Amino acid sequence: MQVWKFGGTSVGKPERMHSIRTLITADSGRKIVVLSALSGTTNALLAIGESLKANSDAEAHEKIDALKAHYDSFIKELYQTPEGLAKGQQIVDSEFGFIRSLTKIKPYTLKQEKELVAEGELLSTQMFQAYLDECGESSVLLPALEFMRIDADNEPELDYTEQKLAEMLPQHQAKQLIITQGFICRNPRGEIDNLKRGGSDYTASLIGGAIRAEEIQIWTDISGMHNNDPRIVKKTVPIRELTFDEAAELAYFGAKILHPSTITPARKYGVPVRLKNTMEPEAFGTLIATDTSDQVFKAVAAKDNITALYIHSTRMLNAYGFLRRIFEIFEKYKTPVDMIATSEVSVSVTVDNPENVPQIMEELRTFCDLEEPDYDQCIVCIVGNFSADREGIALKVLEAMRNIPIRMISYGGSEKNISLLIHGNYKAQALNALNEGLFGL
Repeated sequence: MQVWKFGGTSVGKPERMHSIRTLITADSGRKIVVLSALSGTTNALLAIGESLKANSDAEAHEKIDALKAHYDSFIKELYQTPEGLAKGQQIVDSEFGFIRSLTKIKPYTLKQEKELVAEGELLSTQMFQAYLDECGESSVLLPALEFMRIDADNEPELDYTEQKLAEMLPQHQAKQLIITQGFICRNPRGEIDNLKRGGSDYTASLIGGAIRAEEIQIWTDISGMHNNDPRIVKKTVPIRELTFDEAAELAYFGAKILHPSTITPARKYGVPVRLKNTMEPEAFGTLIATDTSDQVFKAVAAKDNITALYIHSTRMLNAYGFLRRIFEIFEKYKTPVDMIATSEVSVSVTVDNPENVPQIMEELRTFCDLEEPDYDQCIVCIVGNFSADREGIALKVLEAMRNIPIRMISYGGSEKNISLLIHGNYKAQALNALNEGLFGL
């Protein structure tokens, strides 16, 4: 069995849903099909929530009416029979009835917000599965809320998902297509929750790992992962193959096509992940697996809005325990560190979430001297095969970056990654310089 995931743009128009049906029925293999919300829906639902937070009920109802009008129009093009349209209208009316019921609960809480945001996936999957029924396809809707759960640390419980799917899937053995929701789940209290933005990729990987799928396919509107950011660099090329580690590095450091957590469950069970384009289904895309080609430089990605902290020991040399005390504070505030550079008495670190930086600095000052943090920084990540016996790797990278000030370098912690910290103003220049210097493009 394979797991196929389709994102918001892939299901964003009625004709796109028609195309997805053609794709998933082109062969007789059984599939679990994971769908995101229709493009624009999650943002529209969050905007409704903002109005409710501000007690602007009239404004919230206007936004609800506008979103429902979009869905009313959508289903008229999606379904092709009166019976199909009636079923689609029933789904839309029911879910928007629930959305309106949330406006009556005061005060508007985070619990209601998560229930509201989940409606995007609940709508898209029900509508699509009803469309498959209309077309006579062998399909069933399997609610993600019945098998997807996170723990108290907001981490997915893969064992729980594996157990539940092992119980549920045999009940639908005769069905070729299993439709389910991405992104949404339940928390330890049994309430509706989610895997954060972009979490539909994660859902697909968790399911793929849980059932030991033959392959996980992530369908978007781009033909696989590119060697650089095509929004900034004009000459980019698709990457045909990546290892799990390489793909994880690129996703974490800014490659938008893939959610950073997606690779983990697939890598755990060795399930290949293929990135495909719904607009060009014949294109090879990118295959992510255990072994790939031995190409030295594979790709470049960049992560924005980085904050750099500069920490100096108040003691002189041989200050053992210094690093431990520093990272205990970061752990206390659940703030992960992206890069680190050390000397005998100084440590520089970067974080991608500055929310807790003031509290972290306050505690660090009890035993450290601190410089003012640098905000608006950017981590540029170069991914490839950088084994220790290869010559000239760092030289080639630094030569390409010769006209750009570099504030920090991380090299050697991984054989797959070289990371450079620069000011965000140099991001475009750096990506283009590396594209020319490393790939000759």
